Amino acid sequence: MVWPFKPGTSKQIAKIEITGAIASATRKRVLEALKTVEEKKFPALLLRIDSPGGTVGDSQEIYSALKRLREKIKIIASFGNISASGGVYIGVGAQHIMANPGTITGSIGVILRGNNLERLLEKVGVSFKVIKSGPYKDILAFDRELTDPEKNILQELIDTSYLQFVQTVAEGRNLEVETVKTFADGRIFTGQQALELGVVDRLGTEEDARRWACELVNLDPEKTPVFTLEERKPLLSRLLPGNRQRSSTLASGIDWLGFELSTSGQPLWLYRP
Repeated sequence: MVWPFKPGTSKQIAKIEITGAIASATRKRVLEALKTVEEKKFPALLLRIDSPGGTVGDSQEIYSALKRLREKIKIIASFGNISASGGVYIGVGAQHIMANPGTITGSIGVILRGNNLERLLEKVGVSFKVIKSGPYKDILAFDRELTDPEKNILQELIDTSYLQFVQTVAEGRNLEVETVKTFADGRIFTGQQALELGVVDRLGTEEDARRWACELVNLDPEKTPVFTLEERKPLLSRLLPGNRQRSSTLASGIDWLGFELSTSGQPLWLYRP
């Protein structure tokens, strides 16, 4: 992906937006953008997060890339309407976090979902014959209940992922693991509460976060431009605003449907209202 940069990126602030559910497409786009930020030597990055979370592995890869990048530049995360679960995981990859007082955040925990359609399939007379190499190869099959051994296996998986999450938040926010566990029980909280818990550093808007980023690298907030590295839209969408709006709305629904289907049976760091 190629972005049309203005000259003198050392005097600009880079901005990357993470919106919607975090999955492989988000990871690919954000990792490319982070690589560009490093190559173009932007002095600071404003990371705007408005996400309920998403898949565990994709969130971890974005966090790892941010952690490496923050050794070279300043990174400020700005939490928008919602930055929960995987959004928090990514956010703690920044040196500093700012949230609105009413931002919905938290939901630190792991969820794994499967669907049991056994009774419905019985009503329509559908059944499956399964040949498998081991007793757990069809774990979370949608045509039967989980067995007790399967429940134990999945609970251990969730517990391991949860501990990774807690340890990352503790490290990123300079908190004790046991302190994080006191509020990492899946609950959500506001930006104001997050400040009191030590999850965020300051309360403020995206503009406040931008000005803070400028100040950290000794740039004038009044004069410093922000370059947003965003996914390039199709030409037709860029030329026709009305068409762009309809496409965006439709794509949002398709993305959620695809996300639900593609992540069935995967551990998720996802806030589900």
